[in-house]
Amino acid sequence: MSRKVPSIIAALASVAVVAFVWTNRTARPPLHPEPRPEVTSERVLPPSLLLKTPGALEAYAAARSAPQVLDGVFCYCRCAKNFGHRSLLTCFESDHGSHCDICMGEAMLATELAAQGNSLVHIRRAIDQRFGS
Repeated sequence: MSRKVPSIIAALASVAVVAFVWTNRTARPPLHPEPRPEVTSERVLPPSLLLKTPGALEAYAAARSAPQVLDGVFCYCRCAKNFGHRSLLTCFESDHGSHCDICMGEAMLATELAAQGNSLVHIRRAIDQRFGS
């Protein structure tokens, strides 16, 4: 009986390792939403309603300048799970984006890359690389 115990422990350890590797291999990066063709910046908060935090005015201006881009980007602050946000654009339709460094950083990067003529695929990749960890 004592010889079986190490074999059982080894078998259980092997199963645990395989399960760990399998779950981490099949984990997918966040799914970016498809931008809605009709989306506009109409719901992005105006400057008069923003918290006066550093970078907020610039980030909201960025959101107003490229709503179609931000509507196609996943927000890494996990607001989709915590607040039901659809996309990065949604963060700027409330004051959430004015006190979240992740939202502001993503918006600035996405609009900068869009202004340089980069595709949404390239923008998403850059967002994933910088903010997805």
